[in-house]
Formats: sequence, structure tokens, C-alpha cells
Amino acid sequence: MQKNISNPALDSPSLCSAQGHQACIKQALTTASELCNRNGLRLTPTRKRVLELVWQSHQPLGAYEILAQLSAESERPAAPPTVYRALDFLLDNGLIHRLASLNAYIGCDRPHQAHQGHFLICRQCKIARELPHDNIDIAVEQAAAALGFHVEQQVVEVSGLCAPCREQA
Repeated sequence: MQKNISNPALDSPSLCSAQGHQACIKQALTTASELCNRNGLRLTPTRKRVLELVWQSHQPLGAYEILAQLSAESERPAAPPTVYRALDFLLDNGLIHRLASLNAYIGCDRPHQAHQGHFLICRQCKIARELPHDNIDIAVEQAAAALGFHVEQQVVEVSGLCAPCREQA
């Protein structure tokens, strides 16, 4: 059961490179392969396919959506632990992010760089976009330090309307 997205924003230059969305997927897989080779990790066929599914659009994808798609592609249905193990591997190695508010996953476009996750999520089309602004990290760290608080993890999820959805409204 593949998600067919008809939103023209998915291939817009603001979301993908000029080569289109397939270039996003190809780059994510290349980066994952390089990261795994460099760190002595195995990018198994299941892990690679789960990463590919997460990157199929800029809409966060839930574990059971991934499970359904994997099961539809094979004669042998995928088991939930298989999907969760693959997601855990991808999360642990910085290749994807988990969006807590949606209980879903999205590809990380900066896995080579340690960073916190900051996202803009369109409440209408559900597209999520990672913000590559380290200034947000710094501002949160400084505000927390002023209160004597030590930040261990940050996830900022901002909901609203993307430009194409605002234009349609």
C-alpha cells in the first residue's frame, strides 16, 4: 500500500534539489551506505528499504504504514519487530528522526552532522521539513543554562501551514 502523493509541493525546490525528489532518496541511500561503511555497520536490505520508504515523500511515515508497505511488497509478511529494529538502527545512527507529535519518522538530511531535530509540520498536507538552524540549539541551550537546566535532547515541532497550502486556502 504505497502512499501516492499528489501535492505539487513535494517536488518543489524548497523541499528537494533541482533534480527532484528521486535525488533526495538517492542521496539519502548513498549517505547511509557511506556512513555504515565508515562505521563498520551493516545496511541490511531491510534497513535500506525502510530508509527508502521513509524518504519516499516529505510526509512523516508511521511504523505500521512501513510495515504494511513492506508486507505488500513480499510474499512473506513483515513482522512488527523487524520494522522497529530497522527504525531503531536508523534512529541510532542519525539517518532518520522521530516526530513525537505524529508518532512517525522522517529522513534526516544531515546525518553526517550531530544536531537536534527542529521541524516545521504542515497541518494540512502533513509535509514536514527539518530546519537546519543551529541557532535554535544555541538559544535553547542558553535559556536552559540560565535556569540551571541541562538539556539532554531537543525536539522542536512547529505546526502550521506551508506556502502551497496557504495559497490553496
